[in-house]
Amino acid sequence: MRRKLTVFAVIVVCYLLQTTLFQRLAFASIAPNLLIIVASAFGFMRGRKEGLFTGFFCGLILDIFSGSAPGIYALLYMYAGYINGFFRKRFYPEDIKLPLLLIAGSDLAVNLFIYFFMFLFRNRYNLNYYFLHLMLPELVYTMVVTIFLYVIVLKINQRLEAVEKRSAGKFV
Repeated sequence: MRRKLTVFAVIVVCYLLQTTLFQRLAFASIAPNLLIIVASAFGFMRGRKEGLFTGFFCGLILDIFSGSAPGIYALLYMYAGYINGFFRKRFYPEDIKLPLLLIAGSDLAVNLFIYFFMFLFRNRYNLNYYFLHLMLPELVYTMVVTIFLYVIVLKINQRLEAVEKRSAGKFV
């Protein structure tokens, strides 16, 4: 129960930071995607199931407050968290290269799907503009923020695992 409440708090805090503070710190109206960092990080730290649920709730909070097509973000973030969960066996806490690569791939994939679902079906075909002016700058900004936010999420996960290990030892 403690893990679920902590993950929920992390999602809410990241959403609030993404929509308030980082909107004020936006470069050329581009802000980092903190929720894809959270969904991806919990996916490869905890596995497919945790990534699926974390991604779903990250996307759901975006769906609820963005007013766009209902369920599209929940579906995309859910898949991003789930796919990152496949890399749990290759996850080492001290190595930041794999998380950076996975979060970059997740951000790029989510943005491409958003382009196809939200823009292409409305006859807006300018992928080059969307890629160079929106996707690529967001990807770079998200990677810079990932370096700092990933360390915080990693510490939270390690502390939760230590608490779970201690409480499991009490019952044995």
